[in-house]
Amino acid sequence: MRFDILTLFPSLVQPYFEDSILKRAIDAKKITVAVHNIRDYSTERHHKVDDSPYGGGSGMVMACQPLYDAIKAVKKLNTGPVIYLSPVGQRFTQKKALEWAKIGLNTHKNSKKGLILICGRYEGIDQRVIDLLVDEELSIGDFVLTGGELPALTVVDAVARLLPGVLGDDKSAHEESFSEALEGMLEYPHYTKPETFKGKKVPDVLLSGNHALIKKWRMENRRKPKS
Repeated sequence: MRFDILTLFPSLVQPYFEDSILKRAIDAKKITVAVHNIRDYSTERHHKVDDSPYGGGSGMVMACQPLYDAIKAVKKLNTGPVIYLSPVGQRFTQKKALEWAKIGLNTHKNSKKGLILICGRYEGIDQRVIDLLVDEELSIGDFVLTGGELPALTVVDAVARLLPGVLGDDKSAHEESFSEALEGMLEYPHYTKPETFKGKKVPDVLLSGNHALIKKWRMENRRKPKS
């Protein structure tokens, strides 16, 4: 599956894919991640990408031309939906991650279809770019960040780990928080060695070797999602 990330600060994004699970997934060609500098598409002499807002007010707005041209160029490489990371967007959920992971599951590994993720900055992007090219606005929570880079990385991470072969054990994504196996609830507590730590002991049932009882305990100790 292909992920294209459009940003003014590629150096904030690229290091995330230089280690651990996602790096291994890229090396194994399970996913493709391309980071594009929006500034490279500016036709302004000094590669300016923002301007003051019409109507007055504080801050700057990302201008139409560089972003529009960047998106159009990337759409030739990726035929998937264009997603703008924004506090005003729909809330990102595990259900949405599963929906988008199906893009990767249902297309050939050499397919150009994936996700195009736009990282906003400043006061946001010109609304006309949203109207013309954005398929969906997405928020990772009811708070404001300095830019869309962290939300974009959140989306890539959440979606990529659901694709076959990305995690070391595909079963890891089968029984986890929000999964069908847990009926949409949060995971049960986890324990590892030693059996006793600072007076706290691992529940006896987990040491019993009785898989039926262990499964029953885990289902009984699921937690409700926070509202």
